[in-house]
Amino acid sequence: MKNIIKNRLILQGIIGLTIYVSLFVFNISLKWIVLAGIITGIFVGKAFCRWICPIGFFMEILFSKKNDKSKQLYMYYKAGCPIAWINGILNRYSLFKIKRDINSCRKCGKCDNVCYIASLNNDYSLYRENKKEPSLDFKCSKCLECIKECPNNSLKLEI
Repeated sequence: MKNIIKNRLILQGIIGLTIYVSLFVFNISLKWIVLAGIITGIFVGKAFCRWICPIGFFMEILFSKKNDKSKQLYMYYKAGCPIAWINGILNRYSLFKIKRDINSCRKCGKCDNVCYIASLNNDYSLYRENKKEPSLDFKCSKCLECIKECPNNSLKLEI
């Protein structure tokens, strides 16, 4: 899983290029892309933005500097896409969710450091008690950086 997450941007580029070719070469209707985005949202929540969306791919390239506040703010406040709106609502109800094994978690905070929601808003945390769960929030786009960064494999994407 961590290898897939490491190569997320490459996968997003390939899928995004496939979507562009489908739309403009094979004249596939945009409604099929929106439907695919909604189906994705039912299973994993707002993953479309960070794993599939061709526009999201180009935006990430523009904001590619690691730990840059502008990238974090872009991810936190992105708006305007109906697929993102629908998937954001589905984050709370999607089948797959980011879950933490409290027995193996050492509360090192690495997950919160890479999570753009937790790093920008102190009300959220993946490991601290009495905080809101960022992966259930409307803004979480399931980049899964928290899972990749966890040294104890305490975070997983599960049903």
